[in-house]
Amino acid sequence: MNRSSSSPFSSPSGRPSLMGVTFAAVVGSVLVLAAAVLFALLPGSLSEAREFRAARPCEEAAAPENGDCLSAWPGTVVSTDVGRKNKAVTNWVTVDFGPGQERSLRIRMQGSGPVWETLAPGDRVTALTWRDRLWGLEKGELRQDTTEKPGRTSTAQLALGLALLITGAVFLRGSGWLHRRRAIGAPPARTSQILVPMAATFLAAGIAVTAAVATDRLWLVLLVTAAGCAMAWTASVLLVRRLAGVRTA
Repeated sequence: MNRSSSSPFSSPSGRPSLMGVTFAAVVGSVLVLAAAVLFALLPGSLSEAREFRAARPCEEAAAPENGDCLSAWPGTVVSTDVGRKNKAVTNWVTVDFGPGQERSLRIRMQGSGPVWETLAPGDRVTALTWRDRLWGLEKGELRQDTTEKPGRTSTAQLALGLALLITGAVFLRGSGWLHRRRAIGAPPARTSQILVPMAATFLAAGIAVTAAVATDRLWLVLLVTAAGCAMAWTASVLLVRRLAGVRTA
């Protein structure tokens, strides 16, 4: 008996095994559940981002004492430094907002430019705040966001949630496809029937993540994601059929 032809995910006859069907179903369910959790947390993050975009400078606000307005605080750069953990690089700047070291803050910047890369000890800067968030730093006419800027959390949640949902849905669909093939005793799946849908899934997830990062309009993100999924999966089906036709010709 040739044992090398069998695997944990296929039966000796080459048909999908129960383990393979179960594995795809479990992975898909976990990914979809994780996406659901992220989407459940999304309304709060989106609401905060909308309130930040609608905020006005405190000198124009009717009730600046509630902290919902945009404030600007002058300060002096004490130092800049770079943190490294594994392959991640973080840029930090320490700013003093008044006499005494207790009024200094260490701020994590988003990226390296255009402000951080020009800073030197003694430079005068302006810290931009909203509620309890120091969200940006200005030097002259230059402005750079910090990692505390509202909206970053909602963007990450939306991008990751869409990627997990798309991938999880494909695993669940794959589980059903494997189950049907197992039930009818279908022959082993061709390589193209596995690799092409995988590539289409990566493409669809990439389109969704790019849309989430590129715009803060939820309806536009969902529209682009739906169009990207339809395009990727339609192309996947056509390509698999074409390759099957070439093989049987």
